[in-house]
Amino acid sequence: MQQTHGSGSAFYQPDPEHVAYSRRGFWLAALMELGGLFIFVAFFNLIAGIGRNMGSAGLTVLGLLMSLVPAVLWLLFFYRLDRLEPEPKTKLFQIFGLAALVTAAIAYPLTQSFFQIDHWIYNSWWTQLMGGILIVGFVESAVVYAVVRYGIYGTPEFDERVDGVIYAIAAGLGVATLLNFHYVIEHGGVDLGIGSVRIVVNALAHASFAGVLGYFLGQARFERTPSYYVPAGVTLAAALNGIFFLLEDRVTDAGLTVNPWNGLILATLMAVVTLGVVFWLVNRANEETLRVASTQQADVIAMQASAVLATDTPEDDPEDETESAGKAAEAETATQEGGA
Repeated sequence: MQQTHGSGSAFYQPDPEHVAYSRRGFWLAALMELGGLFIFVAFFNLIAGIGRNMGSAGLTVLGLLMSLVPAVLWLLFFYRLDRLEPEPKTKLFQIFGLAALVTAAIAYPLTQSFFQIDHWIYNSWWTQLMGGILIVGFVESAVVYAVVRYGIYGTPEFDERVDGVIYAIAAGLGVATLLNFHYVIEHGGVDLGIGSVRIVVNALAHASFAGVLGYFLGQARFERTPSYYVPAGVTLAAALNGIFFLLEDRVTDAGLTVNPWNGLILATLMAVVTLGVVFWLVNRANEETLRVASTQQADVIAMQASAVLATDTPEDDPEDETESAGKAAEAETATQEGGA
């Protein structure tokens, strides 16, 4: 495999058919993840009354376990449906765990302690939008980028365009899981009904942002892209982050009432639209890769055929050339004698 450098980014170009491999199991797993999360929310809302009989410690432990459910469901469905060429389990778990650790060690302290966003971000919709994009969005998107770029991007396991989306979603779920851990701990546990909704909203949202960034990483890995291409992907993911949580706050808190279900609806729409667009873009890029590869293969075959034909063309025999020259001389002599 040849590592090629061009236009400000390095890309890796193995067999085009392998790069453009269509993982239908991945997209089906994404749909099943949505269904599984809805069942998860419905279940804990049905048994929400049990939480009233549990102490703070019990609700905290249960809340932490609940926070792991979106990632566990994703990995479970993905591996059950991606049997032909599954990603190494350890790699996906490493990316998930590394993203959670980086969020805990760097991203969360940076946003909460250094920038102290909770002290000012909700002052107005404008500060919420700008803070959500420029600080929270960029910090969390940088975590996903750094973990994928330096944790898996340059390895042989990252050998298909869709791998960018797969590993980025694993990283995004790591970020979401850590944020949900903090939410549970800071509140001394969670209401089982509202808490389950919040956990799912966070997971769907961060998986969506990460999936978009993962598409850009997959393209940069296998195509010649300009130097601004991946930074543009990070910026887009950060913008989606800030815009989503601004809208989620508006539709969830209506005056004196709180309706978390509106946030769940918004997160579901976000996931369906963004991952649907990513699915379409990946398929389009794969089709273009296969088309170009087919054209190049046809050109090579045509050149080889031309070379074979040129090699097989019979050369003139020297004896035949001498005989032809003699006959021409005799004919010329006869003509001259006849003229005399």
